[in-house]
Amino acid sequence: MKKTFAVFVCFALSWFAVAANAQLVIEITKSAEDAVPIAIVPFGWTSSGAAPFDVAEVVAADLRRSGRFAPLDPKEMIDRPTQGDQIRFQDWRYLKSDFIVVGKLMPEGQGYAAQFEIYNVLTGQKLGQPSDPRRVTANANNMRALSHRVADIIFEQLTGVRGAFSTRVAFVNAEGTPPKQRYKLVVSDYDGENQRTLLSSDEPIMSPAWSPDGQSLAYVSFEGKASAIYVQTVRTGERKRVSARAGINGAPAWSPDGKTLALTLSRKDGDVDVYTLELNSQVLTRMTFDPGIDTEPSWSSDGKKLYINSDRAGGPQIYEIEVDNPKRATRVSFEGGYNARPRVSPDGKQLAVVTLDRGNYRIAVIDLASKGMQVLSEGRQDESPSFAPNGAVLIYATQDRGRGVLATVSTDGRTAERFTNTVGEVREPVWAPFAPTSTN
Repeated sequence: MKKTFAVFVCFALSWFAVAANAQLVIEITKSAEDAVPIAIVPFGWTSSGAAPFDVAEVVAADLRRSGRFAPLDPKEMIDRPTQGDQIRFQDWRYLKSDFIVVGKLMPEGQGYAAQFEIYNVLTGQKLGQPSDPRRVTANANNMRALSHRVADIIFEQLTGVRGAFSTRVAFVNAEGTPPKQRYKLVVSDYDGENQRTLLSSDEPIMSPAWSPDGQSLAYVSFEGKASAIYVQTVRTGERKRVSARAGINGAPAWSPDGKTLALTLSRKDGDVDVYTLELNSQVLTRMTFDPGIDTEPSWSSDGKKLYINSDRAGGPQIYEIEVDNPKRATRVSFEGGYNARPRVSPDGKQLAVVTLDRGNYRIAVIDLASKGMQVLSEGRQDESPSFAPNGAVLIYATQDRGRGVLATVSTDGRTAERFTNTVGEVREPVWAPFAPTSTN
């Protein structure tokens, strides 16, 4: 039986990455009522003149956006200590701060070093390393990266969860009005800073997907009026076409080992199914066999299962498939008549999905053990969820006054924020995995 399947997957290539002009303006839309009070004291500067960068400002913004902390306004600080023996803890207890971070920024070689200490205000106890201050270095061009790393260390020390402030996101930006729009594939820091345009086109761009090592993006194009899947190295811009079969080539998803893509293909009869493609050998293996539409694959964290969106029961629902025994599919979504776009959490315990909630498309998480669902977002047209690599937050696309923007929500639903692009609309975000990074 012939099926129709809308895929907007075309673009023209820009071979070299260029700086993006648009910026993301961040608005916190929901804060946790029990956020921990913390003071991030402006860092001291050990050289002459003014400090070259406000590390504490970026650190405080990172911690505030996490929803777990409520940094004290610097205007309310009655003192500016830069090391532990300068702290008068009674003053900070009066200001109701539970923790305090003090530190210094200093020149080092061709760049800078930030050293800092974390203290429990109630007890006066130093947290983490008992002797020397913690230390992070960076060259002069990477001061935001240095600051994000400081925030990562503080976040992990106080929560036990690895910080994700040093990570990146990719998203699609569309400028202009149809039918004359310009599309860009953009990579930025997690907070929208340091944007780089990797691809630019007069045709739509869709389905970006990070490789497990964070070095490459897979995506779908429609060059020559036929869909194809490409893999592109982010740093160099080098790319390779990996699937250009007749019909649909869509929804690429990387296996955890980075050797295989799951993807959506169509056959001559119009049936749409999920396949796996070994990148080196080009061996293609069919994963779904139902006459309905099977699409949007996502790998389990161990690479042994695929989660797909299928309409085999009459409406879009999520199914689990064993990669070694693909002819058997088990349904995992049961609440609501519409659940699509599954994405697996880093710990493999949850699925993020788009669900139809009281007439609105919203982001929800499904507990894979209990199959229970929790709706997290509050928009009318929310889509494309993607987990942060620490599993604490989801980024997704939504609408704000008719424009496509990005938003985040914590996986417990207690905190949320919106990223409004200053130019054009923003779509299809995907959070990069943790990867070895250097600020130098």
